[in-house]
Amino acid sequence: MVLIKTQRDTLLAPLQSVSGIVERRHTLPILSNVLLEKKGDRLTLLATDIEIQITTATEGAGGDGDGAVTVGARKLQEILRSLPDTTEVSLVLEDKRLQVRGGKSRFSLQTLPADDFPRMTISDGETKQFSISQKAFRQLIGKTQYSMAAQDVRYYLNGLLLLVEGKELRAVATDGHRLAYASVEIETELPRQEMILPRKTVLELNRLLVDTDDALNITLTPNQVRFAFGSVVLVSKLIDGKFPDYERVVPATLKNHMKVGRQTLMQAMQRAAILTNEKFRGVRVVLGDNSLKLIAANAEQEEAQEEIEVDYTGDAIDVGFNVGYLLDVLNNVHADEVQWSFNDANSSALITLPGNDRFKYVVMPMRI
Repeated sequence: MVLIKTQRDTLLAPLQSVSGIVERRHTLPILSNVLLEKKGDRLTLLATDIEIQITTATEGAGGDGDGAVTVGARKLQEILRSLPDTTEVSLVLEDKRLQVRGGKSRFSLQTLPADDFPRMTISDGETKQFSISQKAFRQLIGKTQYSMAAQDVRYYLNGLLLLVEGKELRAVATDGHRLAYASVEIETELPRQEMILPRKTVLELNRLLVDTDDALNITLTPNQVRFAFGSVVLVSKLIDGKFPDYERVVPATLKNHMKVGRQTLMQAMQRAAILTNEKFRGVRVVLGDNSLKLIAANAEQEEAQEEIEVDYTGDAIDVGFNVGYLLDVLNNVHADEVQWSFNDANSSALITLPGNDRFKYVVMPMRI
């Protein structure tokens, strides 16, 4: 039977929305597949990796009748991508195989039964709901996600803390060497609730959300969070664990403050970084009256030195940092100027945005 007959992009766009979480190699072969379910002219696509589930739907899917099948998500996506934009595509189900036809191209793909496809059990516990614009939420995670750990044994660091309290939504990420904090106001007043989103969920939301004022509806349950935007619904399990007390990490009093143009500082650091040690990526930050020197050296005895004018009249400071950690924050905050605050060469430094108390970045010094 001709399960689906439609334009290439009608099928490709929703497939790209769900296939980002699909693993190429999985212990369960069916998890490499996407579930296609057709009822009338409505096509629903679903993908999962057991921890995260993404569903989306599209209208305008012609064909001979209703049906459901699972097929390799990445293969189907690559086939559709390779066809010309305006191609009419047919998906024909024959003897447990899915024929993909477009123009004079023919592909025959293996399928697995739709009934065997694992679906996440949607938590039916107490829920809390609020809305925020896609743009505001994407900026919130964009300012913090780069500080998440990647494969730390402290599993709760491999994610992003979302904390809602009153009319404020906060995001915090740390890998033990640096910490990023950002907050945004929401319209709904809610009791305090903390949740740790898995790293993969955060990266997927950053990929799928767009910088518009369109609504992102967030539903919280004790062990799951649901994000609904456009025609996409993403449900994610939460990381079970106690996130570090970030308020204790942020230095309360710092006596030396420097202001500098973000772009100027970033470009100087990018140049200095060229000659850092590849493993440790250390750069010396030498501060004097209205002057900032960046000094980098590597195992081959090569050296880079940059000097820029800054707004600074505090103590003379000579301190080392991982230049990658500094470039991460400068690349992800969109402000003309940043403020960098220190006590001395042995304590954490704080990067903030002048006139904005909704963003903080703490970075530990390193010995060079």
